[in-house]
Amino acid sequence: MLDPEPMVGMPQREVEDDHDLLTYGEAAVRLHEEIRSHRAIVAELERHGAADDIAKVRRRLEALEDAAERNRRQPINDANFERFFGFTGTAQRNT
Repeated sequence: MLDPEPMVGMPQREVEDDHDLLTYGEAAVRLHEEIRSHRAIVAELERHGAADDIAKVRRRLEALEDAAERNRRQPINDANFERFFGFTGTAQRNT
């Protein structure tokens, strides 16, 4: 099956050893993977599925796309570090 979304602009995982921290980058990758998966499911259901199944998956896809947009709009930087974490400091890098 052809991928409905090309790899261009695909978020990349950061190479880090901290597996307990869900970063904006990791969230972007996971959202991207789920969006691609749900787009493929929608395409398959449009060929062979029931209308109510398609509507359910499309609602989920829309929610995932909204979450991806929110993730892109809210990076942690020096200006919003204190508001996000609740203490004064500076971000180690702007993500």
